Amino acid sequence: MPGRLRAPTGRYGGKTAEERQAERRRRFLDAALQLFGDTPGFRSTTVAALSETAGLSTRQFYEEFRTLEDVLAALHLQVNDWAEAAVLEAAAGATDLPLAERATAIFRAYAGNVAADPRRIRITFVEIIGVSPRLEEQRLARRAGWIDLICAEADAAAARGEAAPRDYRLAATGFIGSVNGLLHDWSAGWVDATLDEVVDELVRQLLGILRPPGWRPEG
Repeated sequence: MPGRLRAPTGRYGGKTAEERQAERRRRFLDAALQLFGDTPGFRSTTVAALSETAGLSTRQFYEEFRTLEDVLAALHLQVNDWAEAAVLEAAAGATDLPLAERATAIFRAYAGNVAADPRRIRITFVEIIGVSPRLEEQRLARRAGWIDLICAEADAAAARGEAAPRDYRLAATGFIGSVNGLLHDWSAGWVDATLDEVVDELVRQLLGILRPPGWRPEG
């Protein structure tokens, strides 16, 4: 198939072509969250099944996407964007809080957003894994973005005298693995704890990284 089918243009039903396209795309992504994030999962979903769940035709699918992998890629980015928006909003509202309270607010926002729908956790930590080199590159790029965010927070805390000054990239990379693993295991029912307890544990781990034994905050 030489690229996507061309979508119709012009106004129809009171909506512009761009508005209709955005609505179709949203419906396909909503259907993908349901099928990829629950049953049967990405690898067992067909274009026909996704289109039926979205209430659209396969022709309309190919007007928006080339493959199901394109849908998974878009959904993975959307889920990460939702979480990032929640984190940035929490960070903006916690600017003047002490480090421990600020870290708690940020991680509670992240965990609350991702865990609000278990399907988001499955998309982020399960379905995206090992699909293709392209999606692995995307997954690692988004992970690098989270590492950058943690490093920025750590550097800002160090500049305020609330954390030890050092290069935090290696520590942040390891910590992200802990975040992903613990949230996945909690979502799967393998961790007997509340989400607040999970967040508190992650904050303790982060504070242990930022404030190693023997170091004391300035003042």
